[in-house]
Amino acid sequence: MTVCLPARECAETVGEIVGALLRLREAGAIDEVLVIDAASADGTAAVAEGAGAVVRQEAELMPSLGPVLGKGDAMWRSLSVIDSELVCFLDADTVGFSPHFATGLIGALVCEPGVSFVKAFYRRPFTHGELHVPEGGGRVNHLMARPALALFYPELAGVRQPLAGEVAARRELLEALPFATGYGVEIAMLIDAWRAVGLDGIAQVDLEEHRNRHQSLAALTPMAATVLATISSRMEREGRMTGVGGASLERPPLASVRVA
Repeated sequence: MTVCLPARECAETVGEIVGALLRLREAGAIDEVLVIDAASADGTAAVAEGAGAVVRQEAELMPSLGPVLGKGDAMWRSLSVIDSELVCFLDADTVGFSPHFATGLIGALVCEPGVSFVKAFYRRPFTHGELHVPEGGGRVNHLMARPALALFYPELAGVRQPLAGEVAARRELLEALPFATGYGVEIAMLIDAWRAVGLDGIAQVDLEEHRNRHQSLAALTPMAATVLATISSRMEREGRMTGVGGASLERPPLASVRVA
């Protein structure tokens, strides 16, 4: 079992996360802690390596494909250096990380043989200055992703955190899915995994509370647009929409690349 942390400018948090995960490895709960760094200028790679993780630069993975095109591309390329049958992706900017983030997600795969894809859900507090809202975070999730899924993919309306970066899956499934290269990767994986294994093959795990850095509204606008474009591109493939533009480039299923 490999826990993979795609990371960009996460020096303040990645060391604590790696330390907690390595204690799980020492206990035999996981096999590998892998950090995929996006050439972070803040020393993320050095901190992660110093804490004991295996660190790879995303640009060094499958370099013949050219520049890495975002988080989803880094996740897709990470599969080329992961041998484990079970893979867990976690965010590297989580504040106050708890090891149950990994064990909760992976546990669903270990204990439920029929489950192939696991999403986290949690409360996301929002803090700005003296303002603290216990569940005020995850604005794109609540205002864009969930309403869009309820309207266009009602079977997935019960997924509480479709944009959660905390995901675990069987390697066989991950290699069979295309990967959106940018911010749309999580919503694309959810829809594609549902198409591949059905609702019975998907599980959600309550990780209680998740805290990380918040984006400004100006930064959230293009993220929301990307999520909507990604959903629209799926609908276009299904013949339910035409003339869709704005979706990010996608990588094909890794299994097809390896065969080629």
